[in-house]
Amino acid sequence: MSREKLIKWAPVLVLVALVVVFTAINPGFLTLRNLARIAIASTPPLMVAIGVTFIIVMGSIDLSMEGTISVCAVIFGFAFMAWGGTLLSMAWLAIPMTLILGALIGTVTGLVHVVLKIPSFMASLAMGFVGTGLAVLLTNGEKIFVDDDAFRSLLTERWLGFPIMCYLAVVFLLIAWFIQQNTTLGRNFYAVGGGEELAHASGLNVKRVRIMGFALAGVFYALGALFAVARIGIAESITGSNFMFVSVTSVVVGGVALWGGIGGVWNALVGVLIVNVINNGMVVIGLPDYLQDGMLGLLVILAVVLSTDRRSIRFVK
Repeated sequence: MSREKLIKWAPVLVLVALVVVFTAINPGFLTLRNLARIAIASTPPLMVAIGVTFIIVMGSIDLSMEGTISVCAVIFGFAFMAWGGTLLSMAWLAIPMTLILGALIGTVTGLVHVVLKIPSFMASLAMGFVGTGLAVLLTNGEKIFVDDDAFRSLLTERWLGFPIMCYLAVVFLLIAWFIQQNTTLGRNFYAVGGGEELAHASGLNVKRVRIMGFALAGVFYALGALFAVARIGIAESITGSNFMFVSVTSVVVGGVALWGGIGGVWNALVGVLIVNVINNGMVVIGLPDYLQDGMLGLLVILAVVLSTDRRSIRFVK
């Protein structure tokens, strides 16, 4: 196997190696019940990681996901309960409304980045803080309980041992892959990430592509919020907590290059599985919390080293 192919398949090899090691230590790791736990834990961060992937492929970075998820979850909870409190009533309208809200927040983030010419990491980080603050203001720190049986069936109803939400996540993954591979917008993401000046010289409206990329990412952040609420039955101002670390780490570990133009949604899937397999495996083999965090950090570094061609990097920022 050539070095290029090894780099390309390194994340998958790391994932397989982790599964083999954890199964060898504790055979209970590879049971259907435990695999379902991993799939459930992976569903919300996968949606967020897909959104992050589109941004990083463009050569930008988005750190607004925690605030966006919290706002979307809270407003969804308020709207869902106000419009009937069950999917069998008008409350189902809260779902498309939440997706539109995510797109609007992403659009605002893109406009702040592009129009005001603020670096993407700073613009998105600021918007994330705004979102988190708004979520706290709306809820006053209280929880919104979404206990509708029809909505919670995304978690409780299982097919072949896996909840419905896992199958829906696969559907949205395929939609994201279609956008990436078969639409002009998806190809433009790679064109911008591969060289913004060249893309601009070829007649591409780079500013519009970036704004649309942030808007699309916002839709997937909203999906992550919906799945997070369905998973625990609660919408609150901290619903988006920890998604920044998990999503960005997963995308990079999966093989999406931070400098843009390389990787895609399948890399995001592998990265999310690596992070959640590590988290789950540490619990299954009985390691204490502090060792879990340390091992996760070391394995993340190892995965990035194996999946990145550092010869092509002149300087690591």
